[in-house]
This record gives sequence, structure tokens and C-alpha cells, in this order.
Amino acid sequence: MDSTQATLAALLVGVVTGGCLATLVLIALRARDRARSAGSRELPAGTRAVLQGMEDVVVVVDTSLLIVAASTPAELFGMHEGHDLPGDDLRALVRTARQAEHPASANMRLRRGIEPRLVTARASVITQRLTLIVIRDITEQERVEEMRRDFVANTSHELKTPVGAVSLLAEAIESASDDPEQVRHFAGRLSAEAARLGQLTSRIMNLSRLQSADDLTELRDVSVDEVVAAAIESQSFAAASAGIEVVRGGARHAYVRGDVQVLTEAIANLVANAIAYSPARAQVGVGVKTDGEVVEIAVADRGIGIPEGEQHRIFERFYRADQARSRRTGGTGLGLSIVKYAVQRHGGEVVLWSRPGRGSTFTVRLPAVEAPEEISAKVRKKRKKRKKEKLARAQAKETRTP
Repeated sequence: MDSTQATLAALLVGVVTGGCLATLVLIALRARDRARSAGSRELPAGTRAVLQGMEDVVVVVDTSLLIVAASTPAELFGMHEGHDLPGDDLRALVRTARQAEHPASANMRLRRGIEPRLVTARASVITQRLTLIVIRDITEQERVEEMRRDFVANTSHELKTPVGAVSLLAEAIESASDDPEQVRHFAGRLSAEAARLGQLTSRIMNLSRLQSADDLTELRDVSVDEVVAAAIESQSFAAASAGIEVVRGGARHAYVRGDVQVLTEAIANLVANAIAYSPARAQVGVGVKTDGEVVEIAVADRGIGIPEGEQHRIFERFYRADQARSRRTGGTGLGLSIVKYAVQRHGGEVVLWSRPGRGSTFTVRLPAVEAPEEISAKVRKKRKKRKKEKLARAQAKETRTP
């Protein structure tokens, strides 16, 4: 009996000892694996597949700043597997994250091809040898925010002038109440400033509407002839006052898909600009050209022209190439911005050609659509009639020739 108990006790001690030894061995093996993993340049399982599915620029670098994995968009910034991490600012960010042993973030400029882009980068240490870098391009976001700030500042400045003038003229009228001639003079100026304020407010609202995310609602097949005729007619008084002749030429019966009011205002703005910057007794030309799937509407003048260094800014809000002339003509500096956004909302573009002293040509390019069937039939009938008349004249001429 004593012998059996001793045997069982020895067996129990052996099992416990063996279990402890096995546990120690397992712990040691796991610690070794963790150490190897931490000191290894091998990526954790599935990391590469995750990177390939990401739209942001994401790279993994080792302690020597060698890229061991990269997402597809990273190639646009010149980041390729097996190459060193580019950019001094980015390399400094990785070193900061490794030294601090917690994620580090910073905004910086990186080159995408030859173009510098503003990005926000975040570096996080994932193992003792590997660091994950996530880069997000915020260039457009920053540009939009800057445009918003500029728009608010410029709008406040532009509104201040007519509002202040209206206030001063009202005081002048009150102080000159006993002088009818002065009252009429100040009242005329007050009316002009009120009209300018109304025009500026209207254009700001139109520009805001065109820049909003809402789609154009009054879409239909629009006759370019109708748009051009309405635009020229809206500026007929200004043209007559300035002694300018507006001439219409080019193709007829072209159609585009769009909002007739928005398109008419855009072309009218171009005609108004051409009139304002042309010398007296000059001509402004409005021509239409159809080129396959594109309709081009060109507005040309022989005015002062725009220096090459200023042409890239001409579509900016409140930008005026000639400040003095704009003040004389009552320009708001919003006309060309409205043109740009109106054309863009219709899937087109506006192109500028200009030379100082030779004039300017603004060309609006819009996607063409087929003319409505009933209009097409009328056009074909007119063309057929003209062809018959031309043939009849030719035959009559041959008959008269001896």
C-alpha cells in the first residue's frame, strides 16, 4: 500500500514537472517568434493585400527607410517597393515617430510627378523594424477652402463700396434738400449706385448657384442661334452707346443640351466684356462653329488685349485686368467667373486667346446634340430650296450666254 502511494505521488510530481517544463518551452518559443517578428522586415500576413485595396497613398518602410510595401496610388508620388523613401520632410516624420514611439502627423508638400501637392502624412510604428505611413492629398480641399475665404473677403470688400456710396449720397441729398438741382444730381448718382449694388448682388447669387452641388434643373435641347441672338440683344444698348457694332457669323442650326438662361447669360457676359474693352467704332464678332460632337461659340474683339502673365487669372472672381476701365464701366469682376462655371456645369470649357494691342477671343466649347426632328426637317427643306434656286440661276445664266 505504501509502495503504491509512493508510486502515484512520484507520477503526479513527474506530470506537474513535465507540464511546467512544456509551458516554459512554449513561452520561450513564442517569445522567440515575437522577437523574430519584431526584428524582421517581413510584413504581417495580409498587409500587402490591404495596401493594394486602399485609395490613399500608403507605404511601409524599414529602419533604413527602404520601402518594403506600397499601395498603388503611391507610385504617383514616386514611391516604389525596393526604393528609398523620397522627401526630406517625410523621412524626418518617420524618424520622429520611431523616436517618440507613438504616431506623428504633419502637413507637407510632396511632388506628384513635377507638380507639388499639399498632403497630410501620418507615420505609425507597427514593429521594431517597420513603420506605416499614410499620406492623404489635400491640395483640392485646401484650394476650395482658400477660395471660400477669398470669396467671403472679396465679396465683403466689393459690397462695401456701393453700400458706402449709397449712404453718403443719401446724406448729401438730405443736406441739399433746398437745392433741387443738387438733389437731382445726387439722386441720379444714388440710382446708379443702387443699380450697381443690385447687379453685384445678382451676380454673386448666380455664381453661388453655379458653384453649388445642385444640378441644373431647366435642361432642354437649346438652339445656339437662340442663345447668341438673345445675348447680343441684351447688350445692344451698351453696344450702341459705345459705338460698337456686334457682328454674328458662322454656322447655324447648332444645338446643345443645357439651361438656356444660364447659357445666354454666359455668352452675354463675354459680349459685354468685348464691348467694354473695345475702342469706339470697332467691331465685336460672335461666331459659331460645329466640329463633330462639339459646338464652339467664339466672341472676339480688337481691344486692348490681356498680357500673357495675367491670362491664367482672368477667370478668378473679382479679378480685373484693367481696374480703371472696370470702375468706369461699372464692372463687377464676376462676369468671366460666371462664364467659366456656367460652361463647366454644361460639360464644356472656355478657352482664351489674347495679345496686347490685338484683342482677345474667348471660345466656349460645348457638347453638341442633334437638332430636334421637326427643326431638322425645316433645315433640310430650306437647304433643298436654296439648292434648287441656285441651280435655276445657273441654268438661266447658261441660257443667256450666247
